[in-house]
Amino acid sequence: MPTNLPKRGAQALHICMVAPEQIPVPPIVAGSVEICMYAIAKELAEQHEVTIISRSHPKQDPVTIRGKLTIIRVSNHKRGYIDSVLKVMQGKTFDLIQVDNRPQYAARIKAMFPWTPVSLFMHSLTFVTPPHSTLEQARACLDQVDLIIANSSSLQDELQRHFPECRVPIYKTFLGVNPQVFRMPLRDEKLLIRKKYKVSHTFNILFVGRIIPRKGIQVLIQAVRMLKSKIPHVRLIIAGGTTSKSYFNKMKKYAAAMHVPTVFTGYIPHRHLPQVYWLGDCFVCPSQRHEAFGLVNVEAMASGVPVVASANGGIKEIIHDGVNGLLVHHYHHPREFAQTIHKLITRPDYAESLSMYAHQDVMNRFTWTHTASQLEKIYFHYLMNGWGD
Repeated sequence: MPTNLPKRGAQALHICMVAPEQIPVPPIVAGSVEICMYAIAKELAEQHEVTIISRSHPKQDPVTIRGKLTIIRVSNHKRGYIDSVLKVMQGKTFDLIQVDNRPQYAARIKAMFPWTPVSLFMHSLTFVTPPHSTLEQARACLDQVDLIIANSSSLQDELQRHFPECRVPIYKTFLGVNPQVFRMPLRDEKLLIRKKYKVSHTFNILFVGRIIPRKGIQVLIQAVRMLKSKIPHVRLIIAGGTTSKSYFNKMKKYAAAMHVPTVFTGYIPHRHLPQVYWLGDCFVCPSQRHEAFGLVNVEAMASGVPVVASANGGIKEIIHDGVNGLLVHHYHHPREFAQTIHKLITRPDYAESLSMYAHQDVMNRFTWTHTASQLEKIYFHYLMNGWGD
C-alpha cells in the first residue's frame, strides 16, 4: 500500500455493497460474510452513503434505512437473485461497487457498470475453486473486476498462486470485532454464565464454530482425552451448529466413547456469542484445512480468553506464537494440542499474560473501525490513482 493516503473523512462516497444470495443482511441465522458486511457497512456509513443489496427475508422489511446506511432486499430465489440485484441497481449511480465473495456476480455487475470501479471482497477460496467454479471460470470473472480485497495475506497469496496471470491488484485488509460487544467479562458475569451451563468447577476448553470435519473437532476430542489423564478436571465445550446432523451426532457419540466430558451447545445466535466465550478458560481453533482469516480467534482474544490455534493460513497473521497466543504447527496431531493446552493449565500466569496482550492487540489491529479505515484508504487510493499508476 502506498503511504500518505487520505485520512478518514476526506471525502464522502456513495458505495454499493452486494451480498451473497444465501443469507440476508444482517443475518437472521449465522452467516459470517454477512456479519462482516454489516459491521463494515455501519462503520463506512459514519462518513459515506452506503447501500447494501441483500436477499429478502420474511422477518425483514424490503428496505431499511439507518442514517446513511440503506439496505435493499430482493428476491431470494437463487437463480434469479443476481437478476433482481441488477434490476434494483439499474439507473443508479455509485462511486464504487463492492461485491462480497461472488466473482460471477461481480463480473455481471461490471458488465452493467463498465465505468464504475467494482471491487471483489474475497472471504475464502470457496467460490473460485471446485466444486463451485473451475479455475478457468473464476479467472474469467476475476479479470473483469477492477480490484480484489483479501481478508489476509494468506488468502492474498493463495489467490495469486491459483491465478498467477491475473493482473487485477489484490489488496489486504483484516477483519475485526466490535470491542464493546466482544469484551472481557466482569467476575459476576463470568460466574453467572458458567452456572447456567453447569461448567463452574472445571477447566473449560472452548471451541466455537461450525461442526464440520475440516474444523478439527475430532482431533480436539482426542487431545482432551490425552490431557484428561494428567488433568482430570478438564471439560470440552463445543459451541456451534451444523449443516450435517449425522456428523454432529457422530461427534457427540465419539466424545462419549472417548470418555471426554463435553457440552454441545448447538447453534448459538451471534448476538449471544459474546457470553459463550466467557465459558472458556482457553479457546482452541484446531482447523485442519486452510483458514483465510479465522475471526473466532479474534473474538476469543477480545473476550480475554487465551488462544491455542492451528498454524494455518491467516491464523498465523493473527496469533504471534508465545506473545498473544499459542500456535500448533503439527495440527493434525492431537498430542501437539494436548501439550500446548497443558502449558496454559499448569502456567496460569503465562496464560493470563497471553490473554492480556491478545486483548490489547485486538484493540490495536482488529476492530471494525480499523477494517473500514483500511478499506476506505484502499478505495480512495484506487479512485485517485487507478490501477497501474
